[in-house]
Amino acid sequence: MASCSDFTIPSKIKAWVYAELGNPSDVLKLASDVRVPEIKEDQVLVKVVAAALNIIDAKRARGFLKDNDSPPPIVPGYDVAGVVVKVGDQVKKFKVGDEVYGDINEISLVFPKQHGTLAEYTAVEERLLALKPKNLSFAEAASLPMVIETAYEGLERTRFSPGKSILVLGGAGGIGSLVIQLAKQVFGASRVAATSSTRKLDLLKSLGADLAIDYTKENFEDLPEKFDVVYDAVGQSERAIRGVKEGGSVVTVGGPVTPPAFKFHVTSRGSVLEKLNPFLESQIIKPVLDPKGTFPFSRVLEAISYLETGRPAGKVIIYPIP
Repeated sequence: MASCSDFTIPSKIKAWVYAELGNPSDVLKLASDVRVPEIKEDQVLVKVVAAALNIIDAKRARGFLKDNDSPPPIVPGYDVAGVVVKVGDQVKKFKVGDEVYGDINEISLVFPKQHGTLAEYTAVEERLLALKPKNLSFAEAASLPMVIETAYEGLERTRFSPGKSILVLGGAGGIGSLVIQLAKQVFGASRVAATSSTRKLDLLKSLGADLAIDYTKENFEDLPEKFDVVYDAVGQSERAIRGVKEGGSVVTVGGPVTPPAFKFHVTSRGSVLEKLNPFLESQIIKPVLDPKGTFPFSRVLEAISYLETGRPAGKVIIYPIP
């Protein structure tokens, strides 16, 4: 018997849904008659307060995952912050009323859930969630899970350790802005360099970059300096490999892979968020939200269009969700 108290859960809810693949602005519709997902014994039902967009949401609608996706109709969305309103029989970590956050899809590109986070409620396994840091708003918390877990896992996979240097390509984006902070504050980097466009250079420095490189004016490949690790958060591994020292590591999160670079797809783990929560609560690591990038639930299509311009500095958020 699932436990639920003090929360009246409606039978039908609002959610953004697409029934066929295509341009999100053509296929994604706001529906008000979506059924609340049933929870399995290891899941909780979350009343969604905020969600973040990731570029995979737009790619998925266009059919990027079509051989490895749930069947339509699909409610998109990976990142969530909200309140637990119901818990399955086997759930031990959370209770009704807990404020939580996480990436609801365990393996990012393999059969993500049919019912995602662009909805008033979503169901998610407890192992993918963590308690929301008390000092963060729901919007700030929603901005983090996929990008902070991707940043962390990538650094772990390069065996990053104190005293190493790193170059981050795309330092002002969702992933890159967290790689800079984690490398410096959690992994003990001796030197952090990062690339961005001219208007985002100050952001890189505020995040802890020792060297901010304006890619519109200079090529990082021409620097005499090479780095122990290059973290390519833009998908340019054939260039990224030219910035690494002999014997160093190059990790990329997108695009074709040029050896010795390697690519990975993030695994969602609440345990990583739990490990990083103290750094968030002490404000050593800060969420980075695009200044113009918070959109109400009714304006999801505008938010996706804005995300796809590639201009945001930090994350695009959907908040409030009714």
